[in-house]
Amino acid sequence: MKTLIRSVTIYDSVHREPFFGDILIEDGKIAQIAENIESFEADIFDGNGLRAYAGFIDAHSHIGLAGYGIGYEGTDYNEHNDIVTPHLRGIDGFKPIQPPLEEAAKAGVTTVCVGPGSANVLGGTFFAVKTVGRRVDDMVVKDPIAMKCAFGENPKRCYRDKCDSSRMTTAARLREMLFKAREYERKIVAAGDDESKLPPFDMKLEALRPVIRGELPLKAHAHATEDIFTAIRIAKEFGVKLTLEHVTEGHMIAEELAKEGYPCAVGPSLTDASKWELRNKSWTTPGVLARAGLQVSIITDADVIPQQYLPLCAGLAVKSGMDPFDALQAITINPAKHAGIEDRVGSLEVGKDADIVLCAGDPFEVSTQIKAVFVNGNNILK
Repeated sequence: MKTLIRSVTIYDSVHREPFFGDILIEDGKIAQIAENIESFEADIFDGNGLRAYAGFIDAHSHIGLAGYGIGYEGTDYNEHNDIVTPHLRGIDGFKPIQPPLEEAAKAGVTTVCVGPGSANVLGGTFFAVKTVGRRVDDMVVKDPIAMKCAFGENPKRCYRDKCDSSRMTTAARLREMLFKAREYERKIVAAGDDESKLPPFDMKLEALRPVIRGELPLKAHAHATEDIFTAIRIAKEFGVKLTLEHVTEGHMIAEELAKEGYPCAVGPSLTDASKWELRNKSWTTPGVLARAGLQVSIITDADVIPQQYLPLCAGLAVKSGMDPFDALQAITINPAKHAGIEDRVGSLEVGKDADIVLCAGDPFEVSTQIKAVFVNGNNILK
């Protein structure tokens, strides 16, 4: 199946300046980008006067795990009976047939990175998934993409009467699990083919083996400066990969973060400062970090901010001084890199998934109409 999108202004998230041309889609992939493409077998979409963007991506969301409406029964993004749950998998709680996913797709948000919340020191694995489909197994881009861990107020608030009432305890709990996982991995490697020498199977430690081996990053919920630095300290201690999530006070330590170079997912910013650790929340943060040379993604933390407002969040960052091209990359190629899926999505390039948003104007503006959204080459707005 072929579709030819004709005569659009292309914002590919790779080149700073847009250019005019056509986009040929074949079998769900971008087959060609050029001027005056000839294809006699393709369905023609007349994009005259429209702008083409790569499908928008959120690097940190709980959509599909959070309940739609109010009620315990539909909510599955935190486990409240155990503070350490690395063996949980976000994919097992994902509910694909929900109005918020449909609304996100229609707004051009075509891929989201979804997983457990921040109640637990270790919460489980995130995965990347398209926003269109009926069965999650058919929607997955990559699973897993990261292991969620959390610092700051949330773990100690959720478990203050059970087992955690300070930031020191949270850090100690994480270190304990990483120490155990490192030793578990060492014993497995040492055992080789001799099953009699293998350590007793441990589901939690098994889930942490990819982290210890450097195959899966810790996805660290950290708002305040002290929590950001603790996450970095522990990652360095164990030699593991790390992404920084929320980074609310990142603008206060931009030079230090630039020296470290960890990817930053910033947000949710379209909220009240509802906690002490959010008191320095600012729309300037993503722009400050991008200017410092960091890889910045803008996130909604949906359903904290409804998923469909991801482009609006980028627009508000631009209003507060972020370079527009940096803001575009912050909801396209940067979150794709953040999740390790840039080979599939995040930019308009030949060979990538045909996830394309066609707009009658700037998608950062509230009044801009979206005329078509292609996901895997199919126009979902037809």
